[in-house]
Amino acid sequence: MFDSRRLLATALVATAALGLAACGPDNSSDQAKGGDSSPAATTAPTATAPATGKATGAASPAGTGKPAATAKPSGGADDGPEGFCTHAPLPAGQKWIVPVKGSTATALVYKDTKDVCGVNDVGFLPVGPDKTAQFDPAVKGHLSSVLAPPKDVAVADLVKHINECIATPHNEKGFFPCSDGDYKVAIDASGKVTEMWERASS
Repeated sequence: MFDSRRLLATALVATAALGLAACGPDNSSDQAKGGDSSPAATTAPTATAPATGKATGAASPAGTGKPAATAKPSGGADDGPEGFCTHAPLPAGQKWIVPVKGSTATALVYKDTKDVCGVNDVGFLPVGPDKTAQFDPAVKGHLSSVLAPPKDVAVADLVKHINECIATPHNEKGFFPCSDGDYKVAIDASGKVTEMWERASS
């Protein structure tokens, strides 16, 4: 009788132990996965601007050595005429004139001038009425041309040259090669011509 109870108690304990083992959590699949049940942390890529190779501003093309072009201001003030527009100051009693028809060994007939702009030098434009000035007996003439050396002359040859060049402008075969007919003249206080300088021109 005692043995029967003992066997029954042993059987109940064994049955209870089997039931507990069957009800426990099955962790075998999680352990097989390395125990990492949470998703892997990911880092979002940082957005970067594509490199274009272009610098901001108005840089010149590389390797040209040229500065960037500067835009001209719109509506700017007029810089005025270009070239040579004003003759150099002259001493008192001197001025630029253009001889005209009628000069003789005793008197010069001429026109006053005004400055005009020229590419290589200032020009002289005859203006106003004809004027007459007596030659001083000792007047000195200085002839100049780009085709011949300068030549100093007395009044007779000075007037001869003046009249030849009025009759045939730019004549190269006369007494002396002709220029444009511009002369610097010195007039004394009495109104007489004491010296004349021809301006060389081609």
